[in-house]
Amino acid sequence: MAWWLRLAVLMMVGSHWAWGQCETSIPQLISQCGQYVEGSGPETTPSKACCDVITSLDIPCMCKYVTPDVEKLVNMEKVVFVAKSCGLTLQPGMKCGSTYFTYL
Repeated sequence: MAWWLRLAVLMMVGSHWAWGQCETSIPQLISQCGQYVEGSGPETTPSKACCDVITSLDIPCMCKYVTPDVEKLVNMEKVVFVAKSCGLTLQPGMKCGSTYFTYL
């Protein structure tokens, strides 16, 4: 199964209620931004469509529901790169899943 499909299943089934609390569209997030945060490969500047999705997210809320299984598929360093590339300001020391970002 493709990594993005596994991620979609993990996020939608494993945390369906929680993600609903963050008022986000997981399918849209994955389809527009998944390629920019996958585990392998170089950091790539996200598309406008990805940034449109990212800037509408409640990042601190979503980070509460990043599981170890999600972290196996998503490169958290790339998540920060995409967020910053889209103009988001992230707080140093922010926790997303099991990762603390101290160097933002």
